[in-house]
Amino acid sequence: MKTIQIGRTAVSVRTGDITAWSGDIIVNAANSGLLGGKGVDGVIHAVGGPEIMEECKKIRQLQGGCPPGHAVLTCAGLLKAKHVIHTVGPIWEGGGRGEDHTLAECYRSSLQLANEVGARTIAFPNISTGIYEYPKPFACDVALKSITNYLKEERPENRLEEIDLICFDPENEKLYVQRLEQFA
Repeated sequence: MKTIQIGRTAVSVRTGDITAWSGDIIVNAANSGLLGGKGVDGVIHAVGGPEIMEECKKIRQLQGGCPPGHAVLTCAGLLKAKHVIHTVGPIWEGGGRGEDHTLAECYRSSLQLANEVGARTIAFPNISTGIYEYPKPFACDVALKSITNYLKEERPENRLEEIDLICFDPENEKLYVQRLEQFA
């Protein structure tokens, strides 16, 4: 595990199971239909139970889902966190279709939503690096740049004290740890 401090916020990287994390908000790498899926999305819905899906269905009725780069909030059901932010990352198509901008918006909109609800802690998975096939080194750079830029901007509404980046495997954690210092 590696931690850096950016202003009032500690940013940590570790390998683990995001569904076991306890804090205010975990972020789900969702699909735009908000109906669960594979990867971390499927695991969050499975562990969190049907209450999360019920709230996702209500969001679908109100706004028809969640476009890439945007974020919505639900309860956390049976998870240890208090809430889940569902954000839709880009599907990798070679890098020429604005994937970096969309991925950056996932992090920015999730952080903004977390602040809007008064969260102090938030945990992110490695968005879009699984079934959406975003190359891990590129996704790492976008994630770290987006988070550090968000934290370095003068934001009186920023209440976040802790941001945890929960990597699925040690290889990805090593990548994030190596690059973390560059963004401090």
